[in-house]
Amino acid sequence: MPKVDLDIEEVVLVFKLFGDRTRLAIMKLLETKQCCVCELTEAFDMSQPAISQHLRKLRDAKLVAEERRGQWVYYEINKQSDCYPLVQEVLDYIPAQTLLLEKMENARGC
Repeated sequence: MPKVDLDIEEVVLVFKLFGDRTRLAIMKLLETKQCCVCELTEAFDMSQPAISQHLRKLRDAKLVAEERRGQWVYYEINKQSDCYPLVQEVLDYIPAQTLLLEKMENARGC
Protein backbone atom coordinates (compact mmCIF):
# COMPACT_ATOMS: atom_id res chain seq x y z
CA MET A 1 0.00 0.00 0.00
CA PRO A 2 1.46 3.38 -0.95
CA LYS A 3 2.39 5.73 1.85
CA VAL A 4 -0.11 8.54 2.39
CA ASP A 5 0.77 11.72 4.22
CA LEU A 6 -1.60 11.94 7.16
CA ASP A 7 -2.86 15.05 8.83
CA ILE A 8 -1.38 15.39 12.31
CA GLU A 9 -4.89 15.21 13.80
CA GLU A 10 -5.42 11.79 12.18
CA VAL A 11 -2.19 10.53 13.74
CA VAL A 12 -3.13 11.98 17.12
CA LEU A 13 -6.53 10.23 16.94
CA VAL A 14 -4.95 6.86 16.11
CA PHE A 15 -2.51 7.15 19.00
CA LYS A 16 -5.25 8.34 21.32
CA LEU A 17 -7.40 5.32 20.44
CA PHE A 18 -4.42 3.00 20.77
CA GLY A 19 -3.67 4.49 24.19
CA ASP A 20 -6.41 2.24 25.54
CA ARG A 21 -5.18 -1.31 26.16
CA THR A 22 -8.51 -2.91 25.26
CA ARG A 23 -8.82 -1.11 21.93
CA LEU A 24 -5.23 -1.96 21.05
CA ALA A 25 -5.83 -5.63 21.87
CA ILE A 26 -9.09 -5.61 19.87
CA MET A 27 -7.20 -4.28 16.86
CA LYS A 28 -4.55 -6.98 17.25
CA LEU A 29 -7.28 -9.64 17.36
CA LEU A 30 -8.94 -8.15 14.28
CA GLU A 31 -5.60 -8.43 12.50
CA THR A 32 -6.02 -12.21 12.88
CA LYS A 33 -9.75 -12.66 12.20
CA GLN A 34 -13.10 -10.96 11.85
CA CYS A 35 -14.96 -10.88 15.16
CA CYS A 36 -18.45 -10.10 16.37
CA VAL A 37 -19.18 -8.33 19.63
CA CYS A 38 -20.20 -11.54 21.39
CA GLU A 39 -16.79 -13.12 20.67
CA LEU A 40 -15.01 -10.06 22.01
CA THR A 41 -17.13 -9.96 25.18
CA GLU A 42 -16.01 -13.53 25.90
CA ALA A 43 -12.35 -12.75 25.23
CA PHE A 44 -12.23 -9.64 27.40
CA ASP A 45 -14.79 -10.62 30.07
CA MET A 46 -16.50 -7.27 29.41
CA SER A 47 -20.10 -6.32 28.86
CA GLN A 48 -21.56 -6.03 25.39
CA PRO A 49 -22.13 -2.27 25.77
CA ALA A 50 -18.49 -1.73 26.80
CA ILE A 51 -17.13 -3.68 23.81
CA SER A 52 -19.60 -1.94 21.50
CA GLN A 53 -18.40 1.43 22.75
CA HIS A 54 -14.78 0.54 21.95
CA LEU A 55 -15.78 -0.69 18.50
CA ARG A 56 -17.84 2.45 17.86
CA LYS A 57 -14.82 4.65 18.55
CA LEU A 58 -12.66 2.55 16.23
CA ARG A 59 -15.37 2.55 13.55
CA ASP A 60 -15.94 6.31 13.83
CA ALA A 61 -12.21 6.80 13.21
CA LYS A 62 -12.54 4.47 10.19
CA LEU A 63 -10.00 2.05 11.67
CA VAL A 64 -12.46 -0.85 11.56
CA ALA A 65 -15.13 -1.80 9.07
CA GLU A 66 -18.26 -3.77 9.81
CA GLU A 67 -20.18 -6.37 7.84
CA ARG A 68 -23.69 -7.49 8.74
CA ARG A 69 -24.43 -11.22 8.47
CA GLY A 70 -27.99 -11.89 9.49
CA GLN A 71 -28.41 -10.63 13.06
CA TRP A 72 -24.65 -10.43 13.69
CA VAL A 73 -22.22 -7.66 12.82
CA TYR A 74 -18.62 -8.69 12.20
CA TYR A 75 -15.72 -6.28 12.53
CA GLU A 76 -12.39 -6.26 10.75
CA ILE A 77 -9.49 -3.86 10.29
CA ASN A 78 -10.31 -1.30 7.61
CA LYS A 79 -7.49 -1.79 5.13
CA GLN A 80 -8.95 0.97 2.95
CA SER A 81 -8.32 3.61 5.62
CA ASP A 82 -5.63 6.20 4.93
CA CYS A 83 -4.38 5.37 8.43
CA TYR A 84 -3.97 1.66 7.68
CA PRO A 85 -0.19 1.77 7.08
CA LEU A 86 0.27 3.48 10.46
CA VAL A 87 -2.09 1.03 12.16
CA GLN A 88 -0.27 -1.94 10.65
CA GLU A 89 3.11 -0.54 11.67
CA VAL A 90 1.97 -0.17 15.29
CA LEU A 91 0.34 -3.62 15.36
CA ASP A 92 3.58 -5.19 14.13
CA TYR A 93 5.09 -4.28 17.51
CA ILE A 94 2.29 -5.90 19.53
CA PRO A 95 2.64 -9.59 20.43
CA ALA A 96 -0.04 -12.00 19.27
CA GLN A 97 -2.99 -12.11 21.64
CA THR A 98 -2.94 -15.90 21.88
CA LEU A 99 -4.71 -16.15 25.24
CA LEU A 100 -7.56 -13.93 24.05
CA LEU A 101 -7.89 -15.95 20.84
CA GLU A 102 -8.04 -19.15 22.90
CA LYS A 103 -10.76 -17.68 25.13
CA MET A 104 -12.78 -16.78 22.04
CA GLU A 105 -12.37 -20.25 20.53
CA ASN A 106 -13.34 -21.96 23.80
CA ALA A 107 -16.43 -19.77 24.26
CA ARG A 108 -19.86 -21.12 23.61
CA GLY A 109 -20.26 -18.94 20.52
CA CYS A 110 -22.86 -16.35 19.62
